[in-house]
Amino acid sequence: MSRKVVIFCDKFFDRLVVLVSLLFFLICAYAMYDAAMVYYNANDTSVLKFKPDLTNPEVLKEISKNAIAWITVDDTKIDYPVMQGKDNKEYLNKDPFGKYTLSGSIFLDARNNRDFSDRYSLLYGHHMEYNTMFGSLDLYKKREFFDTHRTGRLITVGGTSYDIRFFATAMVQATDPLVFHPMNATPEALIDKLAKTAMIFEPPESEENLKLIALSTCQSAENIDRMVLFGEMKEIS
Repeated sequence: MSRKVVIFCDKFFDRLVVLVSLLFFLICAYAMYDAAMVYYNANDTSVLKFKPDLTNPEVLKEISKNAIAWITVDDTKIDYPVMQGKDNKEYLNKDPFGKYTLSGSIFLDARNNRDFSDRYSLLYGHHMEYNTMFGSLDLYKKREFFDTHRTGRLITVGGTSYDIRFFATAMVQATDPLVFHPMNATPEALIDKLAKTAMIFEPPESEENLKLIALSTCQSAENIDRMVLFGEMKEIS
């Protein structure tokens, strides 16, 4: 092999190493940027962090025509607008402003009535780190946390407010024919099921005219297990 060929091979190899190193650096940089943006979107400090007057259409326009309510779980990071899309995929990776984001939005099942007039309403949210979005639901696996964080509130676009008192924590598969089919489920059937299968269960305070809400999040991308927190809704007059 001639000296010129050796020199050419050495230079080619050096350039290849530099190119591969640069590519690796760019991939790492993008991964860090993407992770930072996911965290930023899940911790939005813009209008999403200030409960708007949902009876004011001008304020609602700052979010989206698909914003239907606001949910707060006291003393947790769950404090977000609630969206509803044309199906249950629309807001998986879209923020309330309609922009793409891996953290998605909190959204109501597309089969539920957007005014929360159903006797059972089902909300979804991603399981994010640092207890953002519905990542806080994992905390409810512990009895001590459950006992001291049982209250919340939901305000609809029409101005109707509900107090929420959580009564059950359950691990449920996404294929469950009762929990994940809100139009087939009744509060009575859900309570009967949860009394037998929930990780933590305290009977709801009311026995008549029950209206329930469920907050659901995944556990991992590799299985169909869902962490679900169930609450009783009482309209504030």
